Amino acid sequence: MSINSIFQFLVPKDKKFFPLFEEASSNLIELASNLHEAVNLPLKEREVLFQRIDELEQRGEDITRQTNLELSRNFITPFDREDIHTLITSIDNVADYLHGAASRMKLYQVDKITKSIRKMTEINLEACQNIDSAVKELSNLKNMNIIKEACARINKLENKSDNVYNKAVFEIFENETDAKNIIKYKEVLSVLESATDKCKSVANILESISVKHS
Repeated sequence: MSINSIFQFLVPKDKKFFPLFEEASSNLIELASNLHEAVNLPLKEREVLFQRIDELEQRGEDITRQTNLELSRNFITPFDREDIHTLITSIDNVADYLHGAASRMKLYQVDKITKSIRKMTEINLEACQNIDSAVKELSNLKNMNIIKEACARINKLENKSDNVYNKAVFEIFENETDAKNIIKYKEVLSVLESATDKCKSVANILESISVKHS
């Protein structure tokens, strides 16, 4: 192994991992923004945004892969290796579910977007913005309150998402007579609600990291 290789191996990894975390959370905001924008457009105008969501989901996969590759290459890490792996995977899980919601809308040709679907994409976008705010504080871990406050907001948003979901499902079964529509709307709503659950999982990991380093 060359001297340069040894030096690279021992360089503090905040120059590698933190930029990857921030890239992943920024990508998440862009994905959630495109989804929220898509549900406010007519069916025919959503295709471009759905294609962009496909690209962003793949980009998120690439960031996750790169982060795990860095873990395998480097001995020194800014915090626990398990926490790094869990954090980047949990962020990727949010992207997967948001992408899944878009895919189902496209697959099922969901023409009429309900207020509940719009509200849940809005909630997910806000949760992703809070994830990004907290992730940006990881590089120094000096202002724990910002991380804790962002995580608290995500928890509240997850509870809000549950309420919107439960009310929406009740209304579907109460008012919808077409079985196909019941299946379509419940499926989309369920994936969106799961996306918010995954945001809460990210918040739990961020809180755990902040506590360990407080």
